[in-house]
Amino acid sequence: MLGFGAPSGTVTTKTAHTRILCASLYSSTCFTSTHHCYSYLLPRTPVRFSSLCSSCVPIKAMAETGTVSVPKTDFRSSATGNKQALISLSDKKDLTFVGNGLQELGYTIVSTGGTAAALEGAGVSVTKVEQLTQFPEMLDGRVKTLHPNIHGGILARRDKKHHIEALDAYGIGTFDVVVVNLYPFYDKVTSAGGIEFEDGIENIDIGGPAMIRAAAKNHKDVLVVVDSEDYPALIEFLKGNQDDPKFRLKLAWKAFQHVASYDSAVSEWLWNQSTGDKFPPSLTVPLSLKSSLRYGENPHQKAAFYVDKSLSEVNAGGIATAIQHHGKEMSYNNYLDADAAWNCVCEFKNPTCVVVKHTNPCGVTSHDDVLEAYRLAVKADPVSAFGGIVAFNVEVDEALAKEIREFRSPTDGETRMFYEIVVAPKYTEKGLEVLRGKSKTLRILEAKKNKTGKLSLRQVGGGWLVQDSDDLTPQDIQFNVVSEKAPQESELRDAEFAWLCVKHVKSNAIVIAKDNCMLGMGSGQPNRVESLRIALKKAGDDVKGAALASDAFFPFAWKDAVEEACESGIGVIAEPGGSIRDKDAIDCCNKYGVSLLFTNVRHFRH
Repeated sequence: MLGFGAPSGTVTTKTAHTRILCASLYSSTCFTSTHHCYSYLLPRTPVRFSSLCSSCVPIKAMAETGTVSVPKTDFRSSATGNKQALISLSDKKDLTFVGNGLQELGYTIVSTGGTAAALEGAGVSVTKVEQLTQFPEMLDGRVKTLHPNIHGGILARRDKKHHIEALDAYGIGTFDVVVVNLYPFYDKVTSAGGIEFEDGIENIDIGGPAMIRAAAKNHKDVLVVVDSEDYPALIEFLKGNQDDPKFRLKLAWKAFQHVASYDSAVSEWLWNQSTGDKFPPSLTVPLSLKSSLRYGENPHQKAAFYVDKSLSEVNAGGIATAIQHHGKEMSYNNYLDADAAWNCVCEFKNPTCVVVKHTNPCGVTSHDDVLEAYRLAVKADPVSAFGGIVAFNVEVDEALAKEIREFRSPTDGETRMFYEIVVAPKYTEKGLEVLRGKSKTLRILEAKKNKTGKLSLRQVGGGWLVQDSDDLTPQDIQFNVVSEKAPQESELRDAEFAWLCVKHVKSNAIVIAKDNCMLGMGSGQPNRVESLRIALKKAGDDVKGAALASDAFFPFAWKDAVEEACESGIGVIAEPGGSIRDKDAIDCCNKYGVSLLFTNVRHFRH
C-alpha cells in the first residue's frame, strides 16, 4: 500500500503547487529505517523518514483530514473504453509506422523522452510519461517509468475485479500495448573504440526490462513488442476482431528471450571486467536462429543453425558468420565440414589449400603458387576429395577459379572434380563469376579468420564440456631432438608442417608430409598402428624421406607403429612423447637412422 506523510515540524503552505511528497511501502506499520525523500516543486531538500513515523497514515485518512493533496490522475484505458499504448525505444527504427498505426486505431500513445519527441516530430499525439506519474524524470534518466502508474497499468489483470478496483481507486489506467526496446548495451561494449567501465554501466537498461517483463507476464491482457520486425503483425492483429492467444504467447516468449539475451551480455561483460578466469560458475550462451535446415546429420533428424551472440564472438570470425555468395542452402553436415576446412587452412601463413571430407583434411598443401597448392592438395587423395570441401587462405581470383572449375581428377584425368563448398577469405568479381558457372549447387562462402583464445564448447548428455581452443602452432613449441640423428633443416620444416596438419585430423591420427604437402593421413582408428598403415598406403612411394607426425605418443615401438614407420623409409618422426616406453621408440629410431622429435604437446581430437 502506498502512503504519504508530511514530516512533523515541517512548515506547510496552502498554495496549490506546494507540497512535500514522501512515498513509502508499508503494511500495518511505518518504516523506521532512514530513507531520503525529496520535495516536489520545491527546492529538493532531503527529508528523513525517521522523523515521519508518527505522521505516516493511510491515504484515505490523510485525504479526510486534508493533510496532503493526493493527485488522482485519470488516464483510464480498457476499463473505461479508452486504449493506451506505451512506447519507449532506444532503436527507433519504424517508430513512425507503429506510432501512426496505433494512433489510427484509436490508441492514446504514452511515451518517454526522445521517443516522445520523435513521435511528436512525426505528427503523432503523445502523452508523456511524467503526465501519468506526476513525477519528473530523475537521476540522469535512471528513473522514468519505475512507478505504480506505469507498472500498475501494465500488470493489472482485467479478469480480477479487485485489480480493476485498485486501479480505479488511484486513477490508474491500463495499457493494452507495450512497445519497448533496450539501451544499446551490446553495441556499446563491443564497439571498435571500446568503452569506459562507467559508460558501460550507464548503458545497462533497468526500466526497459522491467516494463518488458511486466507486459510479457501479463500477455493475456497486454501485447508486448520488442522487435520492429513485428510492428506490421501487431497492427494487423489489432485490426482484427478476434483474439489469438498463440500470437500473444509468441510475443511474450520473444520478450523474455530478448531480456534474457540482454542480461547474458551484461553478465558476460561484468564477469570479464571483474576476473581473468575463463570459466565462470554459471555460463549463459545466447543463441540466435540463423536458419532452419533441411535435416540434421541424417534425413530423419530435424535441425537448425544458430549463431552465438556472446560478446566474445563479436568480430571473431568463423563459418557461422560467413557470407554465402552462391549455391544451395547449407546443410548440417556442410557446416561441420566447412568449419573443419576453414579452421585448418587458417593455421597456415603461406598460400594454402585444404580439402576436407567428413571433417578430416584429406589434402593439405602450402605453395607460393596457389594453383599448384590446389592441384597437390587434391592429388593427395582424389577419391576422398571428390564431393569434399575446398578451402583457401588467400583470395580466389579468376585464374584460381578456372582451375577449380576445370580441374580433372588425377585418378583418370577425365572426370571433372565436384565439390560441395569452396570457402576463402575473399573473391575477385571475376573469380566469383567463374565459380558460379561451375555448378548451380556449389556453395561459395566468404569467411573471416577465427580469432584465437576462444572457448570451445561441446555437448554431452545432460551437460557441456568447455575448454580453451587448441591454438598452438609450431612457433609456440619446441621440437626436441631425442635421437642420435638430428633432422636436416628441410626435414624439420616437414615435421612442423605435418604436426600442424595432424592437429586437425580425428584421433588416432597420423600424417605423412614432405615439401609442405600432406602425402597421406590415417584418422579415427581405435589403434595407432592402423592409422599409420592407412597413411602409409596413401603416401605410397613418396614416403621415402618424408616426415611423420602423430597426435599422441606411441605406446609401443618394436614390431609396432614406430618400427613399421622406420622400415617404410620415414626420415623424421614428431610425436609428443610421454610413454613409459619412450626409450624403446628412441632406440628403434636410432637403429634405423631416423630422427625422432618430442614436442611435449598432444593433439587429441575426438
